Amino acid sequence: MAHLTFDEAEQRELRDAARTEFPGNPALAYVLENLAAEGIDLDRCRDWDDIRAEMGLPEQSDEAPHVA
Repeated sequence: MAHLTFDEAEQRELRDAARTEFPGNPALAYVLENLAAEGIDLDRCRDWDDIRAEMGLPEQSDEAPHVA
Protein backbone atom coordinates (compact mmCIF):
# COMPACT_ATOMS: atom_id res chain seq x y z
CA MET A 1 0.00 0.00 0.00
CA ALA A 2 1.39 3.41 -1.00
CA HIS A 3 0.58 6.31 1.26
CA LEU A 4 2.08 9.78 0.92
CA THR A 5 2.37 11.63 4.22
CA PHE A 6 3.72 15.03 5.16
CA ASP A 7 6.10 15.80 8.00
CA GLU A 8 5.10 18.41 10.58
CA ALA A 9 6.77 21.31 8.75
CA GLU A 10 5.07 20.38 5.46
CA GLN A 11 1.72 20.04 7.24
CA ARG A 12 2.14 23.49 8.74
CA GLU A 13 3.04 24.96 5.32
CA LEU A 14 -0.03 23.38 3.68
CA ARG A 15 -2.31 24.66 6.43
CA ASP A 16 -0.84 28.16 6.25
CA ALA A 17 -1.20 28.17 2.46
CA ALA A 18 -4.80 26.98 2.75
CA ARG A 19 -5.67 29.83 5.08
CA THR A 20 -3.77 32.64 3.34
CA GLU A 21 -4.05 31.73 -0.34
CA PHE A 22 -7.69 30.65 -0.40
CA PRO A 23 -9.59 32.79 2.14
CA GLY A 24 -12.56 33.12 -0.23
CA ASN A 25 -12.76 29.41 -0.98
CA PRO A 26 -13.37 27.44 2.21
CA ALA A 27 -13.87 24.18 0.30
CA LEU A 28 -10.39 24.35 -1.23
CA ALA A 29 -8.89 25.39 2.10
CA TYR A 30 -10.58 22.36 3.71
CA VAL A 31 -9.16 20.01 1.08
CA LEU A 32 -5.62 21.31 1.60
CA GLU A 33 -5.94 21.08 5.37
CA ASN A 34 -7.30 17.55 5.06
CA LEU A 35 -4.38 16.58 2.79
CA ALA A 36 -1.97 17.98 5.34
CA ALA A 37 -3.51 15.95 8.14
CA GLU A 38 -4.33 12.70 6.36
CA GLY A 39 -1.83 12.49 3.51
CA ILE A 40 -2.74 10.82 0.22
CA ASP A 41 -3.53 7.14 -0.25
CA LEU A 42 -2.05 6.58 -3.70
CA ASP A 43 -3.80 3.22 -4.03
CA ARG A 44 -7.16 5.00 -3.96
CA CYS A 45 -6.29 7.60 -6.61
CA ARG A 46 -8.23 7.31 -9.83
CA ASP A 47 -7.39 8.26 -13.37
CA TRP A 48 -9.27 11.22 -14.87
CA ASP A 49 -10.56 9.03 -17.70
CA ASP A 50 -12.08 6.64 -15.14
CA ILE A 51 -13.75 9.53 -13.32
CA ARG A 52 -15.02 10.94 -16.63
CA ALA A 53 -16.57 7.56 -17.56
CA GLU A 54 -18.09 7.15 -14.11
CA MET A 55 -19.71 10.60 -14.36
CA GLY A 56 -21.04 9.87 -17.85
CA LEU A 57 -18.95 12.60 -19.48
CA PRO A 58 -17.85 12.25 -23.10
CA GLU A 59 -14.31 11.18 -23.85
CA GLN A 60 -11.87 14.01 -24.37
CA SER A 61 -11.02 14.62 -28.00
CA ASP A 62 -8.22 16.62 -29.56
CA GLU A 63 -10.85 18.87 -31.12
CA ALA A 64 -12.29 19.92 -27.76
CA PRO A 65 -10.71 22.98 -26.16
CA HIS A 66 -8.43 22.26 -23.24
CA VAL A 67 -9.28 24.00 -20.01
CA ALA A 68 -6.55 24.80 -17.52
